[in-house]
Amino acid sequence: MDGKTDTIDVNEDEKGVSAGLNSVLQRNIEALVERRKKEEAEYTGEERLANVISRFAGSMMFVYVHLAIFGGWILANVWPFPGIPRFDPSLVILASAASVEAIFLSTFVLINQNRMAADDVKRADLDVQISLLTEHELTRLLALVSDIAEKLHVHSEVDSELDELKQDVAPEAVLDRLEDAET
Repeated sequence: MDGKTDTIDVNEDEKGVSAGLNSVLQRNIEALVERRKKEEAEYTGEERLANVISRFAGSMMFVYVHLAIFGGWILANVWPFPGIPRFDPSLVILASAASVEAIFLSTFVLINQNRMAADDVKRADLDVQISLLTEHELTRLLALVSDIAEKLHVHSEVDSELDELKQDVAPEAVLDRLEDAET
């Protein structure tokens, strides 16, 4: 609740947590949204321009505008209208303009994709770090539970696997093994 209204959103509880989300997940979502806003605020003018152009070029409005312009251009030069002289009867100017536009559009799209690829690398690095932390925590938890079971004299049929499971995974060894398997 933001204090601006006296009504409670039926999808939120008293603490402002959305239905179906716990408070930690809600906090993480808000932190990611804030980080994305901060990163977008740090974009250069050129990056913002590339974003706007790429977003527009990927919209149906872009298609409609081009249908109108190209369609009108072609109609005006193939079937002349009274009072409008043919200005590009061979459509060479239209083809040249479309080619130049395609060059610039593809450049803007590539700029956008490069930025998105850099963002993907950051997310992948974060995913790896979180996965490694989770694996380490689970390994420690398994060792703790194993020690508790031993003190309580509770034995399992999988005791032979426990020693192996209680060892931390070395990520560089996993990567080396994957690379060896690919060659």
